[in-house]
Amino acid sequence: MTGDLWKAPVTLTGRVVRLEPLGEAHIPGLAEAGRDGSIWKYMLYGDLSMPENMAAWVGELLAKQAAGTDLPFVVVHLASGRVAGATRYLDIRPPHRSLELGGTWYAPEFQRTAVNTECKYLLLGYAFETLGCIRVQFKADARNARSIRSIERLGAAREGLLRNHYILPDGTLRDSAYFSILDKEWPAVKKNLEIRLAG
Repeated sequence: MTGDLWKAPVTLTGRVVRLEPLGEAHIPGLAEAGRDGSIWKYMLYGDLSMPENMAAWVGELLAKQAAGTDLPFVVVHLASGRVAGATRYLDIRPPHRSLELGGTWYAPEFQRTAVNTECKYLLLGYAFETLGCIRVQFKADARNARSIRSIERLGAAREGLLRNHYILPDGTLRDSAYFSILDKEWPAVKKNLEIRLAG
Protein backbone atom coordinates (compact mmCIF):
# COMPACT_ATOMS: atom_id res chain seq x y z
CA MET A 1 0.00 0.00 0.00
CA THR A 2 1.51 3.35 -0.98
CA GLY A 3 2.13 6.10 1.54
CA ASP A 4 0.11 8.49 -0.64
CA LEU A 5 -3.15 6.73 0.20
CA TRP A 6 -2.35 7.04 3.91
CA LYS A 7 -2.13 10.82 3.59
CA ALA A 8 -5.06 11.38 1.23
CA PRO A 9 -8.12 13.07 2.78
CA VAL A 10 -11.16 10.78 2.78
CA THR A 11 -14.80 11.10 3.85
CA LEU A 12 -16.21 8.20 5.88
CA THR A 13 -19.98 7.95 6.32
CA GLY A 14 -22.05 5.76 8.60
CA ARG A 15 -25.64 5.83 9.82
CA VAL A 16 -25.01 8.27 12.70
CA VAL A 17 -21.99 10.33 11.63
CA ARG A 18 -20.00 11.55 8.67
CA LEU A 19 -16.26 12.07 9.09
CA GLU A 20 -15.16 14.90 6.82
CA PRO A 21 -11.59 16.05 6.14
CA LEU A 22 -10.87 19.03 8.39
CA GLY A 23 -10.89 22.44 6.73
CA GLU A 24 -10.96 26.09 7.75
CA ALA A 25 -14.67 26.21 6.87
CA HIS A 26 -15.30 23.95 9.87
CA ILE A 27 -13.92 26.44 12.41
CA PRO A 28 -17.31 28.02 13.36
CA GLY A 29 -18.95 24.62 13.88
CA LEU A 30 -15.99 23.34 15.89
CA ALA A 31 -15.95 26.51 18.00
CA GLU A 32 -19.64 26.00 18.77
CA ALA A 33 -19.13 22.33 19.64
CA GLY A 34 -16.09 23.07 21.78
CA ARG A 35 -17.51 25.84 23.99
CA ASP A 36 -17.70 23.69 27.14
CA GLY A 37 -14.39 24.02 28.98
CA SER A 38 -14.73 20.55 30.54
CA ILE A 39 -13.94 19.00 27.13
CA TRP A 40 -10.36 20.20 27.33
CA LYS A 41 -9.36 19.08 30.84
CA TYR A 42 -7.12 16.23 29.66
CA MET A 43 -6.27 17.41 26.16
CA LEU A 44 -2.67 18.17 25.19
CA TYR A 45 -3.47 21.44 23.44
CA GLY A 46 -5.13 23.26 26.32
CA ASP A 47 -8.49 25.02 26.41
CA LEU A 48 -10.00 25.53 22.95
CA SER A 49 -13.31 26.93 24.18
CA MET A 50 -12.43 30.38 22.80
CA PRO A 51 -13.01 30.68 19.02
CA GLU A 52 -9.56 32.17 18.36
CA ASN A 53 -7.92 29.19 20.07
CA MET A 54 -9.95 26.80 17.92
CA ALA A 55 -8.87 28.62 14.76
CA ALA A 56 -5.21 28.31 15.78
CA TRP A 57 -5.67 24.60 16.55
CA VAL A 58 -7.20 23.96 13.13
CA GLY A 59 -4.23 25.73 11.54
CA GLU A 60 -1.82 23.49 13.48
CA LEU A 61 -3.63 20.32 12.41
CA LEU A 62 -3.71 21.38 8.77
CA ALA A 63 0.05 21.97 8.95
CA LYS A 64 0.53 18.48 10.39
CA GLN A 65 -1.64 17.07 7.61
CA ALA A 66 0.53 18.85 5.03
CA ALA A 67 3.60 17.31 6.68
CA GLY A 68 2.05 13.85 6.35
CA THR A 69 1.96 12.96 10.06
CA ASP A 70 -1.76 13.50 10.74
CA LEU A 71 -5.10 13.10 8.97
CA PRO A 72 -7.75 15.10 10.87
CA PHE A 73 -11.52 14.68 10.60
CA VAL A 74 -14.52 16.72 11.66
CA VAL A 75 -17.36 14.60 13.08
CA VAL A 76 -20.76 15.66 11.70
CA HIS A 77 -23.89 14.30 13.38
CA LEU A 78 -26.12 13.30 10.48
CA ALA A 79 -29.54 13.67 12.12
CA SER A 80 -28.91 17.25 13.27
CA GLY A 81 -26.34 18.34 10.69
CA ARG A 82 -24.25 19.76 13.54
CA VAL A 83 -20.54 19.41 14.14
CA ALA A 84 -20.22 16.97 17.05
CA GLY A 85 -16.45 17.19 17.49
CA ALA A 86 -13.22 16.04 15.90
CA THR A 87 -10.87 13.06 15.69
CA ARG A 88 -7.83 12.08 13.67
CA TYR A 89 -5.18 9.65 12.61
CA LEU A 90 -1.78 10.72 13.94
CA ASP A 91 1.75 9.32 14.08
CA ILE A 92 1.07 7.92 10.61
CA ARG A 93 3.86 5.47 9.67
CA PRO A 94 3.22 3.78 6.32
CA PRO A 95 6.53 1.85 6.27
CA HIS A 96 5.48 0.16 9.50
CA ARG A 97 1.78 -0.08 8.54
CA SER A 98 0.73 1.58 11.77
CA LEU A 99 -0.90 4.74 13.05
CA GLU A 100 -2.53 6.20 16.12
CA LEU A 101 -6.22 7.01 16.44
CA GLY A 102 -6.78 9.91 18.82
CA GLY A 103 -7.15 13.61 19.42
CA THR A 104 -10.84 12.81 19.80
CA TRP A 105 -13.32 15.15 21.48
CA TYR A 106 -17.08 15.73 21.34
CA ALA A 107 -19.54 18.33 22.54
CA PRO A 108 -21.15 17.10 25.80
CA GLU A 109 -24.49 16.26 24.17
CA PHE A 110 -22.76 13.78 21.84
CA GLN A 111 -20.72 12.06 24.54
CA ARG A 112 -21.87 8.60 25.65
CA THR A 113 -23.90 8.17 22.46
CA ALA A 114 -23.44 6.10 19.30
CA VAL A 115 -21.32 8.91 17.86
CA ASN A 116 -18.00 7.69 19.28
CA THR A 117 -18.78 4.02 18.68
CA GLU A 118 -19.48 4.63 15.00
CA CYS A 119 -16.48 6.94 14.61
CA LYS A 120 -14.19 4.22 15.93
CA TYR A 121 -15.91 1.62 13.72
CA LEU A 122 -15.39 3.74 10.59
CA LEU A 123 -11.82 4.76 11.40
CA LEU A 124 -10.64 1.32 12.45
CA GLY A 125 -12.31 -0.25 9.43
CA TYR A 126 -10.56 2.15 7.05
CA ALA A 127 -7.22 1.67 8.83
CA PHE A 128 -7.26 -2.12 8.75
CA GLU A 129 -9.29 -2.87 5.62
CA THR A 130 -8.19 -0.09 3.24
CA LEU A 131 -4.80 1.10 4.49
CA GLY A 132 -3.71 -2.39 5.51
CA CYS A 133 -2.59 -1.46 9.01
CA ILE A 134 -1.10 -4.16 11.20
CA ARG A 135 -1.37 -1.97 14.33
CA VAL A 136 -3.56 0.91 15.51
CA GLN A 137 -2.58 2.49 18.79
CA PHE A 138 -4.37 4.72 21.29
CA LYS A 139 -3.12 6.79 24.20
CA ALA A 140 -4.88 8.59 27.03
CA ASP A 141 -4.02 10.72 30.01
CA ALA A 142 -3.68 8.18 32.83
CA ARG A 143 -6.07 10.31 34.94
CA ASN A 144 -8.81 10.23 32.29
CA ALA A 145 -10.84 7.25 33.48
CA ARG A 146 -13.66 7.84 30.97
CA SER A 147 -11.34 7.81 27.98
CA ILE A 148 -9.52 4.72 29.24
CA ARG A 149 -12.81 2.86 29.75
CA SER A 150 -13.87 3.80 26.23
CA ILE A 151 -10.63 2.44 24.74
CA GLU A 152 -10.88 -0.75 26.79
CA ARG A 153 -14.49 -1.29 25.63
CA LEU A 154 -13.17 -1.39 22.06
CA GLY A 155 -11.16 -4.47 22.97
CA ALA A 156 -7.79 -2.73 22.74
CA ALA A 157 -4.92 -4.32 24.69
CA ARG A 158 -3.29 -2.19 27.37
CA GLU A 159 0.44 -2.00 26.68
CA GLY A 160 1.80 0.15 29.46
CA LEU A 161 2.36 3.61 30.91
CA LEU A 162 4.74 6.31 29.72
CA ARG A 163 5.54 8.34 32.82
CA ASN A 164 5.98 12.14 32.61
CA HIS A 165 5.19 11.78 28.92
CA TYR A 166 3.98 15.34 28.38
CA ILE A 167 3.97 18.70 30.12
CA LEU A 168 0.45 20.09 29.69
CA PRO A 169 -0.18 23.81 29.02
CA ASP A 170 -1.00 24.34 32.73
CA GLY A 171 2.29 22.74 33.78
CA THR A 172 0.82 19.38 34.84
CA LEU A 173 3.06 16.38 34.18
CA ARG A 174 1.03 13.84 32.26
CA ASP A 175 1.48 10.07 32.28
CA SER A 176 0.10 8.40 29.14
CA ALA A 177 -1.56 4.98 29.08
CA TYR A 178 -0.98 3.16 25.77
CA PHE A 179 -3.24 0.61 24.07
CA SER A 180 -3.32 -1.12 20.69
CA ILE A 181 -5.38 -3.27 18.36
CA LEU A 182 -3.57 -5.55 15.90
CA ASP A 183 -4.81 -6.64 12.49
CA LYS A 184 -5.46 -10.19 13.73
CA GLU A 185 -7.64 -8.76 16.51
CA TRP A 186 -9.69 -6.50 14.24
CA PRO A 187 -12.34 -9.10 13.21
CA ALA A 188 -13.37 -9.65 16.86
CA VAL A 189 -13.26 -5.92 17.61
CA LYS A 190 -15.33 -5.23 14.48
CA LYS A 191 -17.96 -7.77 15.47
CA ASN A 192 -18.19 -6.27 18.97
CA LEU A 193 -18.64 -2.77 17.55
CA GLU A 194 -21.33 -3.97 15.13
CA ILE A 195 -23.22 -5.56 18.02
CA ARG A 196 -23.00 -2.33 20.01
CA LEU A 197 -24.17 -0.24 17.06
CA ALA A 198 -27.07 -2.60 16.37
CA GLY A 199 -28.15 -2.44 20.01
